[in-house]
Amino acid sequence: MNGSYIKFKTFTRWWRFGMTIFCTLMFAVACHYDGSIPVNSQSTNTACRSVEYPAGMTCIPNKFERVVTLDENSLENAIALGIKPVGSVISNFSSYLQEHVKKVKNIGQNNEPNLENILRIKPDLILGLDFQKRIYSLTSKIAPTVLFEFEHSGKWKEVFTKVSVVLGKQEVAQQAMDRYYRRLEDFKQQMGDDLANIQVSVVRVYTDNINLYLRDSFCGTVLQDAGLSRPESQNFTASEAEKLFKNSIQMSVGNELIEKADGDVIFIWTGENTSQATETALKKLKQLKTNPLWQNLKAVQNNRVYLVPDYWIGSGILAANAIIDDLFKYLINSP
Repeated sequence: MNGSYIKFKTFTRWWRFGMTIFCTLMFAVACHYDGSIPVNSQSTNTACRSVEYPAGMTCIPNKFERVVTLDENSLENAIALGIKPVGSVISNFSSYLQEHVKKVKNIGQNNEPNLENILRIKPDLILGLDFQKRIYSLTSKIAPTVLFEFEHSGKWKEVFTKVSVVLGKQEVAQQAMDRYYRRLEDFKQQMGDDLANIQVSVVRVYTDNINLYLRDSFCGTVLQDAGLSRPESQNFTASEAEKLFKNSIQMSVGNELIEKADGDVIFIWTGENTSQATETALKKLKQLKTNPLWQNLKAVQNNRVYLVPDYWIGSGILAANAIIDDLFKYLINSP
């Protein structure tokens, strides 16, 4: 019964959106069609440049003013490049982005952009990731759409570069990356000899599991750039992890293997997509702290376990800089 109802709601949503698109196009044809511009084509009055990417070819307007992003990675990249979207998928999960989206229209939750809301905003450019291919044929009828390949979060630098090229913001991107590396060089200098003598463990507590984030995860790449080493249990490349754990950036451990979470320092977080799930994960963390195996870890005994926010599983340069803030806070400025 519930499955049928959900399917009916989904069908109704897509039917309603399809009719909205149809009516909009018919209105445009009635008002502007002179026999020379085919339906659904981009206006020949708008100067644009062709960009080829895995999902196809798109002509990007030379002057765009109303950008919509279909996911928070694209949102973060646009903001970092000096472009504030008029609309985006926004969730409470990425708390570090909240200060940047106060006047951005929320078009839906992660993996569920609302196409009717996008249509109402009237964007002149839409950005997203390749997992949204299922709606590409529809969004491209609203505005030129570019979907970027996103293998996993550890590829954040490559994605940032590609977005900057599409938006014509290569210089801004280079300046942002230069600042990122300068901050890391400052961190290395302040760490001095301690840099070579510390192993950093990264742990996430889910509602039903405990995971370790590996070398080529998003936070793992920042730690690599900072010159920090990882425990042997977490020092797997993406290709190695994919073969061993069927996941390129993280591995699950049960309570009996919690010693794999040990290090000189442990960064740990519990962020989830909903407040209820986050509350459940926090309860699981509380239970974990009573586990004798956890209490026996070196970092726990030395009081070097730090609860950090959700930007540790981000995928953009704003989150990367927030991680650097934590490295200074806990590894240099902490007593």
